Order: sequence, then structure tokens, then C-alpha cells
Amino acid sequence: MRSARDQVWITGIGLVSSLGHGTAAHWQKLNVQGTPRPVIDPQRFAPYTIHPLAGIDFTKQIPRTSDQRQMERWQKIGVYAAGLALADARLAGDAPLLERTNLCIAAGNGERDLALDARILAAAGPGGAWGAYLNQGLTAGLRPTLYLGQLSNLLAGNISIVHKATGSSRTFKGEEMAGVSAFANAVARIEAGQGELFLVGGALNAEREDALLACELAGALYNGPYRSVWQRREQGGGLVPGSLGAFLVLESSGHARQRGAVPYARISDVLSSRSRRGPGDASAAAAGLFSRLRLNPKAGDLGILSGASGAEPATAEERQFIASLAQRGVNPIVRAWGSMLGHSLEAHFIAGLALAALAVSNEVFYPPFDTSEVESACDVRPDRILVTTFGHWRGEAMALVQSAW
Repeated sequence: MRSARDQVWITGIGLVSSLGHGTAAHWQKLNVQGTPRPVIDPQRFAPYTIHPLAGIDFTKQIPRTSDQRQMERWQKIGVYAAGLALADARLAGDAPLLERTNLCIAAGNGERDLALDARILAAAGPGGAWGAYLNQGLTAGLRPTLYLGQLSNLLAGNISIVHKATGSSRTFKGEEMAGVSAFANAVARIEAGQGELFLVGGALNAEREDALLACELAGALYNGPYRSVWQRREQGGGLVPGSLGAFLVLESSGHARQRGAVPYARISDVLSSRSRRGPGDASAAAAGLFSRLRLNPKAGDLGILSGASGAEPATAEERQFIASLAQRGVNPIVRAWGSMLGHSLEAHFIAGLALAALAVSNEVFYPPFDTSEVESACDVRPDRILVTTFGHWRGEAMALVQSAW
């Protein structure tokens, strides 16, 4: 049973992205003199830009070829990142602890059979039989094994198979808010004494024509020469997807102390809302969430890791919310990690939390990720960082990450 004095600690981080794999690689690439440089690919899916996954040897975390063969790439990314988090928390190979490690996973749909989609679209013609032809083509062309490969909860299943983390398992869907829900669920269950050890995270393979098409059909994809998230509004705004896997080990402080685990940071709050997204709704919802944070009234300088996507009007409303913090005595020092890692939908919020925990642990905040007026240089030794995310379509959330000491 959890002690009333127990806190929720982050004791393990697994992160893979365009910048590399592991905490050391990301800290080195982001904590530099001047402005860090993102890794982008503007050619492969032109006119759209992506942040491609850095070269990774998946066998280092998924050694069996048979396991890799039945996973799609997004699952490999997630299983790899989960393995890094478990190893970082010193859980890898510890069967008694892994048997009690609960999974909270944020996952989207699997990858489509692009060759089949192309054949159906090429053969489709005018006329009233399109619906029947579509059904016939999909029924005859899709393999049952491919369909099974689309199931969102297979990421959790593959983590259990490969890494032997076999506690309870919950999978959440719903783009950015899926990551928020997975994280909030784990925090709430630790605080309620319903578990002491959780693996939380998600993954995105952005290097997919079907994923880019879905974003474009929703009017959310950025089309133009690469700009940071704050600088895309003049070109109509939009997100630049990034391949990414982000996982955290969350643990009650009492359990962590008992096994000698050293925390990166603790979670003070995690709050979310879902406005109707009329003009001003999202910024008002965020202001309401901020007022509920357990934050010292004498806030002063506050590091903010913003999950802004670049999509409009959500990004403009987040800027409005950030600007309003001055009226509360807060000096916001903002960094939007989407400018460096891209936007990763279900995994996005978890990635921001991972970066916040790294900065709190190292007692150094990141330099500006772009040259806009939103992000200014400031010498801050953060003992707390606010992580925000505004869903590109719906959902607003924030979490307060603080020093564990």
C-alpha cells in the first residue's frame, strides 16, 4: 500500500527520434551553445517535410528476428524505446519487477497496405458501383495477418512478449490526448495505491504516405520550406511529423527508494480539458487548467516545454495563453520541442515529459529552439518545468514536472 507521503517519480526514460536514441544523445543534441539544429528530410515526401528516425539497430532491443518480422515499424520504434526506458530504470532482466510492471500505452492505427490502396484507386472509375468495388477489392486483397497487424494494443502485446513486462495493460487511442490519458491514468493509479510501477509511452512512424495523407486531408499538414512551429503561421500553419518513440517508467517514491532507484524528477500535476475550439476556447481552457496547478504563487521564471504543433488556430491560441501568464506574475521561458523532434501525435506529450525530466535532473534549461520572439535566451536552473500540449484538433493538457528533492 502506498504511503501518504509517496510521490510519483520518473525513474526511467526511453527516447528515440531524429536526433538519435537514448537520453545522452538527446541531451547532447539539444543542450548546445546557440540554437540546436533539427534533422529534417524535405525531399522524400516533397512538398512535405518530416523528421526521419535516426539509424537504429533494432536487434539491440528486439533480438529475435521472428519478433521483428511480425511488427510494423511503429511497433519496432515503440518496443525499442520501451526497452531503453526499462534498462534506464534498472528493470530489464529483473523478472519479479517486470511481472509487476503495468503498461499504459498510447497508440494509433497501424500502417496500411499502400500497394493495395494504389491498385484500388488506379482501377476505380466513374459510376455508381464504386462502393461495391471498394468492398470487393479490400475483401480480396487484405490479408488477415495484415489486419491483425493494425491492432493498436499490439504495441503493448509486443512489449510484454519482448521485454517480459507482464503487469496489467491499458491502451489509449485519440492522437495527442491518448498520450495525456495514458500518462494521467498511470499517475492517478500510483496516487491511489493501485500500482507502484508503470511503463507509459507511445510511438509514431511518420515516414508513411498514408499517415501524411491523413494529416493533409484533415488540413493539419504543413506545406512549405521548413520553419519552426512558431514561424509557420504566415504559410498557413501546420504540423511537421516526426518519427519518435517515447517511454517513461513511473514509480511510487516509496517503491523506488526501496529498490535504490534514483529519480529524474517527480510529477506534481497532470491536468487536461477538451474545449469546443471556438475562437478563444483553447486558450481559456488552458488558463483554467493553469489556475488549478499546485504552483507557488510567487512563480517568477517558469520554464515551459510547449507541445505546440504549428497547426492553426491551436498554436496561436497557445501563444495567447502563454502571453497571458505575465498577468499572473509568471515570466514564461518557452521552448517548443516540436521544432526539433517534429510532431508525434500519440507520443508527443510523453516526449515533452521526458525532455522536462532530463532538464530538471541536469538543472539546466534548454537554449531557444528557434529564433522567433517567442523563445528567448535565459539562464535558468529549473527545479520545475511546465509541459503543455494543445491537440492539433482537440484537447488541451499540461503537467508540472519538478525536482524530486
